[in-house]
Amino acid sequence: MAVSVSGTTATFSPPPGAVALTGDFTDWTKRPPIAVVGSQPIALTLPRGAWVEYAWIGADGKPFADPDNPQRSLNPWWNYPRALAVGEYCQHPLLGGELPAARGAAHRLSWEGGVFPGTRRAVVYTPPGYDPSQTYPVYYVQDGVAFYRTGKLGELMDKALAQELIRPAVLVFVEPGERNEEYYLNDRYLDFLAGEVWPRVEGEYSVARTAAGRGLWGASLGGLIGLYLGSRHPELFGAVVSHSGAFIAHPDGRQGSAINTTTAGEWLRAHLEARPPRHLRVSLDTGTLEWLAAPNRRMAAALMDAGIQHQYREYQSGHNWVTWRGALPEALLYIQGQ
Repeated sequence: MAVSVSGTTATFSPPPGAVALTGDFTDWTKRPPIAVVGSQPIALTLPRGAWVEYAWIGADGKPFADPDNPQRSLNPWWNYPRALAVGEYCQHPLLGGELPAARGAAHRLSWEGGVFPGTRRAVVYTPPGYDPSQTYPVYYVQDGVAFYRTGKLGELMDKALAQELIRPAVLVFVEPGERNEEYYLNDRYLDFLAGEVWPRVEGEYSVARTAAGRGLWGASLGGLIGLYLGSRHPELFGAVVSHSGAFIAHPDGRQGSAINTTTAGEWLRAHLEARPPRHLRVSLDTGTLEWLAAPNRRMAAALMDAGIQHQYREYQSGHNWVTWRGALPEALLYIQGQ
């Protein structure tokens, strides 16, 4: 048996070749993995109602999937995480059910980058019944392909619109080139948006061109760059959605292509406390089984102390797409609700 759950205790039985166990409970690479002693199972106490992702480590130091557990994650980047639920991991009703008859439309853009090199791509998702004579709120979504394909944010908007829970908006799913470079407190990312993305979107679609109707949306580093740019530019942005924002970051925390998201401190929170972005409406959430839970809690407290309009939610899972997909409905309802 790969893994068994009794109450809040999960027992992991190591397969042949496993020398250690890693996952949400070790923050993957942020803390040392749990060593396998002989062939003895590893028992961990985990939160009730949690979704937990894990992998085994081989003698070569590389993670591999549990061969006895078919439960995969939604991870679009790694193929080795497997998952278990401790009891029942609750999902929002909007994530289930059939898709409505009225669907939005996806329009693909591509161009050669100027601010950052390489071919750049984006998907513009217009709501059902899109009317070019109207002006729609617009959200620029970082890690666009993941939010479009894995998170299915466009389909979620269709469902919420069909139930008359939200107002229609246009979603622009922007794909990064080198996300560590672009998203880690980089002012040049605004140059990219303003100089390359906005002219294409605003030239072809009827979207807001003022802060009152323009927002940023992202997860992890995408949440970091969203709150960073949104807080510094009241003339450009009025809303930010951040899932598991990577708020351990500092402008000096880059070393070549490497970035520091573990010991860099919480520079952005201090910046916001000194200059509260009261122009913003912010949706924050995080998984409880990740190293960014405490920084997100402190960021939410700072927003509360400063009187900034916001919501904050936590989910019993880690730094992964199960957490972020599960968080999308309440973020969408808050930021675009009727």
